[in-house]
Amino acid sequence: MRWFGFGFNAFAQICVQEKSDKEGSSSAAGGVKVNVPIELKNHVGRSKIRASWSRKASLFLDEEKSVRLAGFCAFSSNESFSPVMVDTRGCRDAIISETHLTLAFPDRIECWDLQSKEKVPSWSMEILTQSQNSDVNLPLVPGGYISPKTPIFHSLSSHLQAKSLALGGEHAILLTAAGAVYTWGQGSHGELGHGGLIPEEEPRTVEALWGMSMRSVAAGGWHSVCVGDGGDLYVWGWNESGQLGLPSRGLRKASQQKSEPQAGELCGSVSACLGEERHEEVYISIQAFPALVDVSPSCEIRTVSCGSRHTAAVTTTGCLYTWGWGEYGQLGHQTTTNLDEPKCVEFFRNENLHVVDVVCGPWNTFTAAVKKEVLAT
Repeated sequence: MRWFGFGFNAFAQICVQEKSDKEGSSSAAGGVKVNVPIELKNHVGRSKIRASWSRKASLFLDEEKSVRLAGFCAFSSNESFSPVMVDTRGCRDAIISETHLTLAFPDRIECWDLQSKEKVPSWSMEILTQSQNSDVNLPLVPGGYISPKTPIFHSLSSHLQAKSLALGGEHAILLTAAGAVYTWGQGSHGELGHGGLIPEEEPRTVEALWGMSMRSVAAGGWHSVCVGDGGDLYVWGWNESGQLGLPSRGLRKASQQKSEPQAGELCGSVSACLGEERHEEVYISIQAFPALVDVSPSCEIRTVSCGSRHTAAVTTTGCLYTWGWGEYGQLGHQTTTNLDEPKCVEFFRNENLHVVDVVCGPWNTFTAAVKKEVLAT
């Protein structure tokens, strides 16, 4: 398996910048903006990637079983984390934010402050039983979840039977073992999917999805996504940059540059419309209920990930589709333009690569792929 990265690279979290690269430059080989997928060095074999705005954490799962950092304040792309050389051997999962690195070991969870010189983690938890260990799927931990902001630990009711959790800018989306979806946090952009724009302090079921079993969830800065058992993709929240894959007034206006009156903006709220429809074409500014998006008519969605204002989905046929904000090349289409409808990243198809996973940082995208002939053997 090989990993590729594209998008925001100001801290060399994707690749080392060339000396000629200047701030704001766009390049296929390096620079602040990487607009075409670049293969990551030393990322062959089983591995995971987690990304924050300025950093990348690579978790190697073969013999090494350790974590390495790249990006802001990382020593080098080949040196294991941390300011005090923490031993990450045996690590099974990791997540990274701008302030903390959380590591999951078979017998414990450790959260390290990236801005501290202390030689002990800022928070830790012992895992006492094998059953607890099997439940660890960061940011979920036994009894709750880890937040990128203090307080670090937040409790969750065991009745939720949480399977996975995704944290957005100011909201959370949880998937239960039964396939139900719960959300809570700030809701000013419709990211909770309850039909309104108000916050929720406690997990609340997304009733529009009730009765439909979901298999994965993802959260962006102000939008949410989930994949159903049948491979269908549901989206809701803010659509300012087209990150929902629904018609965006701002994007269409920028591309058309015409003087005729624009259509009103439709918002998926309790009354189904928070704006006003003036013409035949309807634009979506805020989608406060889950909406079904047809990414590819011929195949199902395997996995999905969200950046701050962009979305990436992998199909069961191994294709990568991206859409939303593309200012730093994070959509992988060799441009820095925004898109409000899913578009296949042709790079992987042209290289005869089958995409198997995708992980979005806030302003960049990382993709795992294998050669198609490898799958046939």
